[in-house]
Amino acid sequence: MAMPEAAIAASAVPGSLPPAAEVVLPIAGRGLVVRRGGRTLIDGIDIAFDGHGLTVVLGANGAGKSLLLRLLAGLVAPDGGTVTWGGTPPQRRHAPFVGFVFQRPVMLRRTALGNVRYALKAAGVPRSMRDAIAHRALGDAGLGDLAGWPARLLSGGEQQRVALARALASSPRALLLDEPTSNLDPASTLAIENLVLAARKAGTRIVLVTHDLGQARRLADEIVFLHAGRVLERAPAQHFLDGPSSGQAQAFLEGRIVL
Repeated sequence: MAMPEAAIAASAVPGSLPPAAEVVLPIAGRGLVVRRGGRTLIDGIDIAFDGHGLTVVLGANGAGKSLLLRLLAGLVAPDGGTVTWGGTPPQRRHAPFVGFVFQRPVMLRRTALGNVRYALKAAGVPRSMRDAIAHRALGDAGLGDLAGWPARLLSGGEQQRVALARALASSPRALLLDEPTSNLDPASTLAIENLVLAARKAGTRIVLVTHDLGQARRLADEIVFLHAGRVLERAPAQHFLDGPSSGQAQAFLEGRIVL
């Protein structure tokens, strides 16, 4: 897996979205397999994300949701199969167009503003533009008054908003989110969801892993349901939520244990 600072650097983008950003879509996995300790965690997944909209990835604990997201982000190498961005293997020069936010925010030993500036620098944004872009991103996240605070002294919800502001410093073409509101209070959850919806409206392709059915109902355009490392269903959100086609998905929606 990539080191945290490398992943952070990959989550920033330049001040505007150039046509070259389209080269990262579709983000696709073909025949993906991951094995660990004699177990198959990802079992031959074929999946692609293109265009616009917000996909929520659901499934019970251990289904492979977060691992799939890391595979697609290029943070984990598969044991079998391939990941491509725009039809070619992920390339470092295209990484600024694919944002990633971890379940637990990774804060550098800098201020909130410094965290965003670092990502912008890594993405090649001119120094003269970084402060304005970073202040705007933090302001959009409701953190303008905390720009000068050490990021590691902020609350968990504030840190996650810094992480998302860092990823959305401008307009990534794709944004991959791994349980971004897990264990956060309702106010922080609402703030993050509003940022995600604003990014979706701006045209960013979003893939969001969550265990929260309420969040899926609020945000999703479509649902991907994973079970035992396989994609069992992919359907428009309302269609899936009203009547999934697999017994495992029905059990999950009803809150039953899924084996």
